[in-house]
Amino acid sequence: MTAAAPRLTLPEELLLLCFDPVSGRKLMRAGQSSGYGVAGAALTELRLAGRVVEVRGRVQVTNPLPPDDPLLAMAMASLQQPGKGDGGPRTARWVRSASRHLEEAWLARLAERDALRVEPRRFLGVIPYKHCSMGPVDLTTAARERFELARRGGFADPRARALAALASAIGISGALCPGWDRRPERQAMRRLMRADWVARAVHKNVMSDSADGGGGGG
Repeated sequence: MTAAAPRLTLPEELLLLCFDPVSGRKLMRAGQSSGYGVAGAALTELRLAGRVVEVRGRVQVTNPLPPDDPLLAMAMASLQQPGKGDGGPRTARWVRSASRHLEEAWLARLAERDALRVEPRRFLGVIPYKHCSMGPVDLTTAARERFELARRGGFADPRARALAALASAIGISGALCPGWDRRPERQAMRRLMRADWVARAVHKNVMSDSADGGGGGG
């Protein structure tokens, strides 16, 4: 079943892009890459709304008015306010610390819309984890179509560029733009990632986990 999606937040769009619309399975199999991406997407929403900036590697709140979206408000509440502390948390560190609880919150929202299924399971019958797959309401196909439309337009607007940068940062650009002939498009997404301070912080955490053998952060 497909459905026209309401306007989604960047964390929702990115999570939907993390699932294969044909198999319904999540594109990445291990680690917390999608969690880092969700945290980065929430931070990007705040940046696009003019509420945060980065100064010398730290996130600073420039507008303390909480967003209307309760999940974005939760993300913003975890950031230091103007005039407090030492200028705000380090961007990459905040992305790592916020990744787990923010991803769970946005997964729950998409599950409430029946766009995803989130099932508790145990690895080897011992270690608890949550298995995610597409739900009966297909919002993933529409997300892919929106991404493809933005790609054809050269990621012309800031929101589209941010989403492409985050997708590259968490390693799903190959699934979104597969094949050798689309290598220039993946390279373009990587350049967007390198130019985006939030996406760079996300990618730093992904690469740190990869260097450590694939473990996740939280």
